[in-house]
Amino acid sequence: MNTISLQSELAKLITLDHVHVNLPISSLIEKSIMRGEGKLSSTGALTVETGAYTGRSPKDKFIVKEPSVENVIEWGTVNQPIEKCVFTSLYHKVMEHLSLQDELFVSDGYAGADQKYQIPLKVINEFAWHQVFARQLFIRPTEEQEPIQSSGHDAFTVISAPTFKADPILDGTNSEAFVLISFEERVVLIGGTEYAGEMKKSIFSIMNFLLPEQDVLSMHCSANTGNEGDVALFFGLSGTGKTTLSADPHRSLIGDDEHGWSNNGVFNIEGGCYAKCIHLSEEKEPQIWDAIRFGAVLENVVVHPHTGKADYDDTSLTENTRAAYPLESIPNALVPSVAGHPNTIIFLTADAFGVLPPISKLTKEQAMYHFLSGYTSKLAGTERGITSPEATFSTCFGAPFLPLPAIRYAEMLGDKIDQHNVDVYLVNTGWSGGEYGVGERMKLKYTRAMVQAALTGELSSTETITDSIFGLHSPAHCPGVPDHVLQPRETWQDKKAYDAKAKELAENFKKNFQKFNSINDRIKEAGPK
Repeated sequence: MNTISLQSELAKLITLDHVHVNLPISSLIEKSIMRGEGKLSSTGALTVETGAYTGRSPKDKFIVKEPSVENVIEWGTVNQPIEKCVFTSLYHKVMEHLSLQDELFVSDGYAGADQKYQIPLKVINEFAWHQVFARQLFIRPTEEQEPIQSSGHDAFTVISAPTFKADPILDGTNSEAFVLISFEERVVLIGGTEYAGEMKKSIFSIMNFLLPEQDVLSMHCSANTGNEGDVALFFGLSGTGKTTLSADPHRSLIGDDEHGWSNNGVFNIEGGCYAKCIHLSEEKEPQIWDAIRFGAVLENVVVHPHTGKADYDDTSLTENTRAAYPLESIPNALVPSVAGHPNTIIFLTADAFGVLPPISKLTKEQAMYHFLSGYTSKLAGTERGITSPEATFSTCFGAPFLPLPAIRYAEMLGDKIDQHNVDVYLVNTGWSGGEYGVGERMKLKYTRAMVQAALTGELSSTETITDSIFGLHSPAHCPGVPDHVLQPRETWQDKKAYDAKAKELAENFKKNFQKFNSINDRIKEAGPK
């Protein structure tokens, strides 16, 4: 089956009588409730459960091995190859499965707020609530934009069939679930999982492939801008605080997770936010709290059966509870989400060892070292099988979504830091006073105070103390933060235990960095001693 016949089959599916195209959000929510997919919370958000899959399933994600990408993709455990014949066979089976459903839901959208680098999307869903998610997370077309043609060459099509279960023996997958990306067919094929985040992250992976070819750095980060037009980026894996810290009432939100950095500045790839809401409180995160209203989707959040009130502290379904809502739900969001070049970059890490300083000013070489390292701890529930924080290194703070060699993204970032004279900080939102299970998570009010001081320039010329193991330069003082908190060793009762843990983490850094053999010595030497 070639590209033309695949597109023809897709076009035929979309014209069937049981297909609803571009329904309003209110109608999709009504459909979701009528179909028994979800119910409304006390604030009007649509609450749903995703069954066995409450996070991404990275071992079930594949990229189709096609001539145009075969020698470009960084193949391995992250970018697993799958043969074209396997993709084609599953595509045909999924199309047949969808044609037999009582209802299907289709919408048009875009990825990339900067129209120069924007790609059109068509999203086809078996579930009405998945359509609500897609409409809120991707960029919605304006009234002036023409409908996206199903056979358009430039459009990517996302097809999600969660009730279609693959047979690994017959279908060549690893399990019943699969996420297949074909760059030549411009199709994302998803089956066997109800977790909506697979749609969002598949498109991010696609943009991470396409944007660098246009000299645009694609980034796993949140971004906001101040009243003076200053721009800040927050890099970090899920759960490190990207969404929380970028939702600042005193700054305009550009986006909470995925961005591009072109020669003109920064732009959001998405049209919405996908916030972790475990232990969410109105006091600590008022903007996210208020965004969870009619039109938002709450994933795997336990709600009271009679009152509909959400219990954000209940982890009985998963710790990876999520809220999806449009960018406009944040009062001071920047729409369209396009801004200038960054002034400040924050690398966020949740250090389960509890030994990294809560904030450090990085040199250019240290910035490159820590970007390539991408150290953090995977938090419970973000991926299947993760039940407690695990120390990990995720290159560029987004390795699961990078189809190209990591050095490609790192060199682009280094060039842009030099070109625009950007200040870079490493911020530890993880543990203090001991490792995970002994110490406590860094207080959010302290992290906010440190980030605020970094953004306003208060830390640019302050006195610093250099860590003897990691070589990091930590401020001796920061407004709103006790001095001893700034030096992690001082927060541990057992100093020898701290030293041992710090040396253990330093060795992990060095061992991980051995894979970057081609990087220059100045960057290698910027790591732990």
